[in-house]
Amino acid sequence: MNKILLTIITLAIGTAGGYFIADMRAPHDTSSNSRAEKAQGDGPCANGAQPLAWRNPMNPAITSPTPTKDSMGMDYVPVCADGGSGSNAPAGTVTIDPTVTQNMGVRVSEAKLQKLSRQITTVGRITYDETRLVTLHPKVEGWVDRLFVDTTGAVVDKNTMLLSFYSPQLVATQEEYLLALANWQKLKNSPYADIRDGAKRLLDSSLDRLRFFDVAEHQIRALKTTRKVRKSMHIHSPAAGVVTKVGVREGAHVTPASELYKIADLSRVWVLADLYEYEIGWVKEGDTATLRIASLPGRQFTGKITYIYPYLDPKTRTNKVRIEFDNPDGLFKPDMFGDVTIAASRAKSGIYVPEEAVLITGKKTHLFVQTKAGQFEPRTVQTGTRSDGLIEILSGVKAGELVVTSGQFLIDSESSIREAAAKMVPPKATPAAAQEMNMDDMDMGSGSGVKGKASGVKGEASGVRGEASSVRGEASSVRGEASGVKGSAQ
Repeated sequence: MNKILLTIITLAIGTAGGYFIADMRAPHDTSSNSRAEKAQGDGPCANGAQPLAWRNPMNPAITSPTPTKDSMGMDYVPVCADGGSGSNAPAGTVTIDPTVTQNMGVRVSEAKLQKLSRQITTVGRITYDETRLVTLHPKVEGWVDRLFVDTTGAVVDKNTMLLSFYSPQLVATQEEYLLALANWQKLKNSPYADIRDGAKRLLDSSLDRLRFFDVAEHQIRALKTTRKVRKSMHIHSPAAGVVTKVGVREGAHVTPASELYKIADLSRVWVLADLYEYEIGWVKEGDTATLRIASLPGRQFTGKITYIYPYLDPKTRTNKVRIEFDNPDGLFKPDMFGDVTIAASRAKSGIYVPEEAVLITGKKTHLFVQTKAGQFEPRTVQTGTRSDGLIEILSGVKAGELVVTSGQFLIDSESSIREAAAKMVPPKATPAAAQEMNMDDMDMGSGSGVKGKASGVKGEASGVRGEASSVRGEASSVRGEASGVKGSAQ
């Protein structure tokens, strides 16, 4: 019985204490001081200002007009207004403390008005000089008796004997020449001029026919000396060079359509280099070009652009240019590849900035200009030609302005958020919002009623405490009576 009473007393005291503590805290939670602090401004920005927006800490492109959390539970970061940029600054202007700017690695460079040329580096392929290629065909029909040069790659000089062949037509022409020669010997002393001239014309025509058939001069002299018809006639090389093709073999029947040899003169070669469309306008005929070949390390050769082809390769979309190089030692071999550097003689004046300063996002090209210390303004620009790490600015930047060349990606992210926040229009108050505001005012006015209710609760707690005291008195009486009963028993 005593334990039950003691438990009831403990519960009563705990309940009363709870109401008392709630009464002590209630005035602070609903006080007007908190509302006054909010009215003065307790935002996360400078001087307690509210942010323009809130951005995702992992993806700055995602913003929110109110504080929130991302999918990982991270708080959005406030985007504050630029305190130093001024109201006239374009949307997206970013102001950064100089110390922060240095820590971000922001670097600037001056936009310069200058005249710029271009050095073009490309790959070239060595090929034959087409004006020094020779294809050899017989002038008459016949049969090959012997090949004196029978392998491709053989080096020949001019008038080198290539082959001998038998031709009935050449045999008949030799006989005609011998007859004309004998006739001239008889009639050259004739007292009649017409007879002498006729004999001389016959001899000359037969001699020209032998030469027209490409009979070698030494064979004509031998024919004149020996007065004997030769069965086999020789064909000689018309130029010096390298044999690139042997079209016949011994015993073959040949006609004027037969291709006997192909000979290429490699004392001068062509290098065909490919240029992209945006590089064509920089070069012209006569520009100097240098060639480097992997098989000849440390050596550099100089040539001239002699021709720019008037069409593009439909597969590679490139324009070929022809560069000529002397090759007296035969170091250049057809189908070799080499690195070609063209020093373009054309130059273009304009405003140039480093290429890394320009940001290309879709169809928009922009950069950041430092208008003053720590302030960066976005500019949409139109670009032109590029050369040696520089890019021409046609519009958007003036000569002498400082453009950001390093760290602009961080500035661009911040600028995009600020520009988006600047375009946000605060929503007008709706009837529902106004009603919500009135409800807040009503709650603020009923604070006294809540406090009164708390006082009533406190009074009730006091009554409970009084009742608990009465219970303790009754418990004492019960214990007294129990003691009297015990004494009587004794």
